[in-house]
Amino acid sequence: MLNERLNKIWYGGDYNPEQWDTETWVEDQRMFKKAGIDVATINVFGWALIQRDESTYDFSDLDQTIDRLYQAGIYVCLATGTAAHPAWMAKHYPDISRVDFDGRKRKYGGRHHSCPNSPTYLKYASRLAEKIAVRYHGHPAIVAWHVSNEYSGYCYCDQCEKQFRVWLKQRYQTLDALNKAWNTAFWGHTFYQWDEIVAPSGLSEEWQNGQNSNFQGMSLDYRRFQSDSLLESYKLERDQIKKYVSDIPVTTNLMGLYQELDYFKWAKEIDIISWDNYPSIQTPISMTAMTHDLMRGLKDGQPFMLMEQTPSQQNWQAYNALKRPGIMRLWSYQAIAHGADTVMFFQLRRSRGATEKYHGAVIEHVGHEHTRVFKECAQLGQELQTLGDQTMGTRVKAKVAIIFDWENRWAIDLSSGPSIALDYVEEVHKYYRAFYERNIPVDMIGVETDLNQYDIVIAPVLYMVKEGHADRLKTFVTNGGTFVTTFFSGIVNETDLVTLGGYPGELRELVGIWVEEIDALDPTVKNQMTFDKPYGKLSGKYTCSILFDLIHSKGAEVLATYQSDFYAGMPALTRNAFGKGQAYYIASSPEQRFIDDFVATLQDEKQLTPTLVSDPGVEVCARENVDQRFLFVINHNHDQAHFLTGEYRYADLLNDQCYDGLSTIEGHGVLVLKRQE
Repeated sequence: MLNERLNKIWYGGDYNPEQWDTETWVEDQRMFKKAGIDVATINVFGWALIQRDESTYDFSDLDQTIDRLYQAGIYVCLATGTAAHPAWMAKHYPDISRVDFDGRKRKYGGRHHSCPNSPTYLKYASRLAEKIAVRYHGHPAIVAWHVSNEYSGYCYCDQCEKQFRVWLKQRYQTLDALNKAWNTAFWGHTFYQWDEIVAPSGLSEEWQNGQNSNFQGMSLDYRRFQSDSLLESYKLERDQIKKYVSDIPVTTNLMGLYQELDYFKWAKEIDIISWDNYPSIQTPISMTAMTHDLMRGLKDGQPFMLMEQTPSQQNWQAYNALKRPGIMRLWSYQAIAHGADTVMFFQLRRSRGATEKYHGAVIEHVGHEHTRVFKECAQLGQELQTLGDQTMGTRVKAKVAIIFDWENRWAIDLSSGPSIALDYVEEVHKYYRAFYERNIPVDMIGVETDLNQYDIVIAPVLYMVKEGHADRLKTFVTNGGTFVTTFFSGIVNETDLVTLGGYPGELRELVGIWVEEIDALDPTVKNQMTFDKPYGKLSGKYTCSILFDLIHSKGAEVLATYQSDFYAGMPALTRNAFGKGQAYYIASSPEQRFIDDFVATLQDEKQLTPTLVSDPGVEVCARENVDQRFLFVINHNHDQAHFLTGEYRYADLLNDQCYDGLSTIEGHGVLVLKRQE
């Protein structure tokens, strides 16, 4: 999907020349060349500079910037500039500003402050996008189009409330259907006119900033509606660009595990996924890897853009640690290993004032190249020149998939019980981490993804089962697949109505069990999952906590039982034969050691081969096409470590060294290996 004029992994990032003078521009271009920068994202926040009133547009500065960069050999990812509306617009048109969760009308300030259902915002944003497309389509500098920036936040204004009713009419057609879906007979909430429905907020059905709701069905729909509203505003700008541009990708930068938007739905409207990666110093490496894989999975494994990362320090976390020497390079290659075809930063030159002046940059406040950060960036730039286009467009191939669903996540977060300690992302991550540490590739997939390509599909805490999903899972297992799900699964449908007849609802036949009750205890209270006899790598006892499903087998084989409490002896792990395959049910939230041993058991059962065998902390990923397979060996340890090349001999594309058999990689080292014939 990326423009082939560069013919290499793109290297660059966000650039804001409007904050600097002519002399600085000249120095920037010199340093960009020295660092190997070849793509600059510009005009992300350019609206106020381009449009000073309703009818006056001035593109002269943007013209000069694009031409100047192109003449210096730097391509442009051109943003529409609509990430923050101008102050004059907020002054003249109050409808453009959002209303917050507690019903307060925003004044001008910050960003992400435009109501996505404001007629003013939609009118002027689409108009600006079209003017930019008309002016710059066909310019040889443009290699990507960037709509707005990091869409986020909900609005609760009267415009959104009215549009919410329109959205509901389209979804449910009749009030009878809506009342049934939301179970409005509870607490006497039956609606007889559409205009009786108000937005669920701190003034109506929700509290604690939306963490709790009286009517989960309504709150779920408002999240769907707000995600859709922001998506529609993106599409409005995208469509203006597409009228004039057909051969260059249009994107907007996503934010990984960001909670408020359904990125699987957004991905259908984005040419190429781009996202901003900002882990903290404490973020598990496997969590970052999982998020890369999730972004790759949004479009069925298509390579993605790493649109933003920091060269070193961030400014908005509680503790903004420096990236230690070598870590920026390490994490950049981790992104490439998991599917990125770009390495880009926020920002290229550090801002002098305002909230991001302490956010890291390729060019620091000192203004010259004699800094650790610049030297590391220049080294990486040179290496990416060396790699050229060899890995471009290659893909990660996996036989294991983990299901991730934003709507399921919303429903779990909104659930009025049973435990505030239940963290959907963390439960998903525990299973991902076990495969990650064994160098077994994983695809993070949505509920609509075709399952035929996988041997194992895992759906942790599949609380919401959408229409048709259970049937697709049954077909997958019937054909020989292995399916794994856990406690608190199969409980509700898409409108958060409980599926009657016993938990896990539509999954009961597949997993061969019935859940009678669900116990919820303080996370410090532990039970044990006990194996009377070993099962694969599983044996002895493992602690479990948070939730405890009290289950009865309805044909499933009981592999482990609870050790204590009044449900001692009841099943804690079951396996059910179904067609040619099997389905496992894990009845509680187990310690990581259990999941590690369970995954090792699945690996043996399905004869999954790790990409390479390596020491702990050494990540190995593969990207391939019909002609080539590249291995990325990434040592996250401070000290040197080892890996086994198996039956093949490899050459490193970065240093020309060869590796055969038991091999050594230096601390924080990176190898990009190609098999020798």
